[in-house]
Amino acid sequence: MKSIQDVSFKGKRVLMRVDFNVPLDENGKVTDDTRIRESIASIQKIVNDGAKLILMSHLGRPKGKVNLSMSLEPVAEQLSKLVGKKVHFERELISEQTIKEIEKLNWGDIMLLENIRFYAGEESGDEDFSARLASLGDAYVNDAFGTAHRAHASTTIVAKYFPKDKYFGYLMDNEIVNLEKVLSSNIHPYTAIIGGSKVSTKIDIIRNLIGRVDNMIIGGGMVFTFIKALGGNIGNSLFEEDKVEEARQTILEMVAHGVNLILPADIVAADKFANDANRQIVAAGEIPDGWMGLDIGPKAIKKATEVILNSSMVLWNGPMGVFEMDNFQNGTRSVAIAVATVTNAGGYSAIGGGDSVAAINKYDLSSMMSYISTGGGAMLEYLEGLKLPGIAAIED
Repeated sequence: MKSIQDVSFKGKRVLMRVDFNVPLDENGKVTDDTRIRESIASIQKIVNDGAKLILMSHLGRPKGKVNLSMSLEPVAEQLSKLVGKKVHFERELISEQTIKEIEKLNWGDIMLLENIRFYAGEESGDEDFSARLASLGDAYVNDAFGTAHRAHASTTIVAKYFPKDKYFGYLMDNEIVNLEKVLSSNIHPYTAIIGGSKVSTKIDIIRNLIGRVDNMIIGGGMVFTFIKALGGNIGNSLFEEDKVEEARQTILEMVAHGVNLILPADIVAADKFANDANRQIVAAGEIPDGWMGLDIGPKAIKKATEVILNSSMVLWNGPMGVFEMDNFQNGTRSVAIAVATVTNAGGYSAIGGGDSVAAINKYDLSSMMSYISTGGGAMLEYLEGLKLPGIAAIED
C-alpha cells in the first residue's frame, strides 16, 4: 500500500483530499467535527515533515455553484482549533491568486481551499479542472474514504498527474486494511449482521459474503422481502416485490454453502408507522393485514444475541428495526450491546453504514468496537466486491 507513512514530504506542496463534509448550525458553526478529527493524524504527519499542505474537501451539495451557506470557512476555523495553529482559508479555488498565496505559505503551514463542489468540474471529473488542481501540488494524498466511490476530479482524476507521488492517508489506509480483513479473514466463527430498509441496497453485499461467513443474521425492513420469498404473510410491512425471487435464490445459495441463515422468528408489529402505534408481537410470517413489522421480536433478539456472543468476528451493517423510535429500538440496541460485549471479550467487530454508526453512538458504544467505517456508500461498494475509483487511482 502506498501510505504516507513510507515517505517524507519535506519541501513539497502536498495536495490532500479530505472529507470535511460536516454539519453546520444556523450560525454556520460546526456541530460535529468527527470527520475533521479523523484526518488530523495525516495532517500532522505531513505538516511535521515540513511540507506546505493544501487541503481540498466538499461540503453539502451545491451542484457546481457558489453557495456561501456551504462555505468551508467555518471548517477552517474549527481545524485551526484542533491543530493549534492558523489554517489559511483560500476562497478562490484555482487562480493566480491561489498560487501566490501558496507561495507565501511557510513550510509546515496549512491551507484549506473553498468547497470544491462550487465548481462543476469536480463532480463531472473534468480533465482540465483536474489538471488545474494538480498544478497546486507536488504530491497528492487521498484521505477521504467517504468519497472514494466517486470518480470526481479531486478524488480520482487528479491522481493521474502524480504518477510517482500519490499516497493514501492514514484514514484511507486504516479503512482498506480493515475492510480487507472483513472480506479475507480466516477468523471464525464469523457472523455478518445485515439490516436496513431495502434488500436492493444490500443484496450484493450478502451474496459477496456467502462462502466467507459462518452466520448471516438478517434484520430491518429488508427482512420482509426474505419472509415473502419463503411464503410468509407480512401484512403491510415494507418489501420489494421485484427482489422477492432474488431473495429466494440468495437463500438457496446460503443453504448450498452451509451458511447459517438467521431470519427473525418473531416481529414487533405496529398498526401505523409511529412511536405511539399499537403494538403486538407476532410470528415473522404471520403478520396480520393492516399491521407492519418495525422491529425484531424477543425470540429473534435472543437467537441473534446467542449467535453474536459465540462469534470471534462480527460485521454489522444496518439496524434491526426503526431504532429512532424508542418503542422499536430493542432489536438494534440488543445487537449493539452483544457486538460490544463480544469485542470486549477479545473478538473483532467492524461497523459500517450511517444507521449502524448512529445506533452505536446513540447507545454510547463506539469506543467498544474494533473498527467503525467512515464511509457509508464507499463501504457498501467495497463489501460488494467493487473496486472504488478513489482507491484504484492511488494503486494504479
